[in-house]
Amino acid sequence: MRLFVVALRLGLVSFGGPAAHIGHFRREYVERRRWLDERGFADLLALCQFLPGPASSQFGFAVGFQRGGLVGAVAAWLGFTLPSAVLMLLFAAGVGASPLLAEAGWLRGLKVAAVAVVAQAVWGMGRALCPDLPRLLVAAAAATLLLWQPAAWVQTGVIGVGALLGWSVLRGRIAPVSAAGRVGAPGRRRVGLAWLALFASGALLLPLAEGGVGALAARFYRVGALVFGGGHVVLPLLEAEVVGPGWLDHDRFLAGYGAAQALPGPLFSFAAYLGALSGTGPGGVAGGLVALVAVFLPGLLLVLGVWPFWQRLRTAAAAQAALAGANAAVVGVLAAAFCRPVLPAGVTDLRTAGLAIGLFAGLQWAKLPAWTMVLAAASAGWLVL
Repeated sequence: MRLFVVALRLGLVSFGGPAAHIGHFRREYVERRRWLDERGFADLLALCQFLPGPASSQFGFAVGFQRGGLVGAVAAWLGFTLPSAVLMLLFAAGVGASPLLAEAGWLRGLKVAAVAVVAQAVWGMGRALCPDLPRLLVAAAAATLLLWQPAAWVQTGVIGVGALLGWSVLRGRIAPVSAAGRVGAPGRRRVGLAWLALFASGALLLPLAEGGVGALAARFYRVGALVFGGGHVVLPLLEAEVVGPGWLDHDRFLAGYGAAQALPGPLFSFAAYLGALSGTGPGGVAGGLVALVAVFLPGLLLVLGVWPFWQRLRTAAAAQAALAGANAAVVGVLAAAFCRPVLPAGVTDLRTAGLAIGLFAGLQWAKLPAWTMVLAAASAGWLVL
């Protein structure tokens, strides 16, 4: 129950997309509750960044798994996903359907809050994970490359290259993690293989379904299994799967996507909106839930499948050196996300710049809770933006 409540609170205040979610998770799980140290946090983050699917949701799922097993993992995922899923289902039913919604001042304030949260995440993780020149250079190179070419495959590639550079340059500098320092129980390899087999079965068998619930689940499962980078990367894939066959018109698709960006929690909850309005399947709440579970399921199955192998691998000295390089690249990925699209979307004039600086100061130096900064940003946006 505690895992669900903690995740639910994060799901209510985690505005700004995956990069901002990481900042919220770090404050909650590392700084406040100390469920993870910086290194354990970064290792889990690197794992989730490598896997296809929604990285922030996979991260929360993994934290729940290491704290409470499978039940804890499901509770953490439900808590983090529930607020955005409910809001997207309500939006699909017509709540907040005004075309002027995207211009509301309080929503612009939330975009500024995302700027402050991501900035704090980059600052904190940069200091912890890039303590020397080689890792600073890896982070800078990763950020530069992603700003030049922000494709999802480039993000995965720079993390992989960062791991290779860490393995070749940092071996001997990074001490391996002891068994006592592992992030959770190691798990059994056979259990991990069973989860991976279930993941593969879904990818192979669901596309055989024709019409109705099966076809709806198959399309959303395929998106969740193929998308690397999460967040905004899911947009073109979902558009091809839903708008392409005529299940939903383009205007309503874009209206839902705009609403999803303004809500807390994972952007993948957009699937609930699409499933609810889809011309195939049961529609309504039932259709939304089918699409929601289908798009998240492959990424969560991959976390369970890879978990026992990851736990053993990360205790090797060479693996730790590779992880150190990968973590430095992750800092660069976050920095690139901050520069584009988070910063230009939130800071558009001197007023929003001043608000962003004030929110950052509240988070970084005054150590105020993130939810108070989110409420302050929304209130400021409603009053003055």
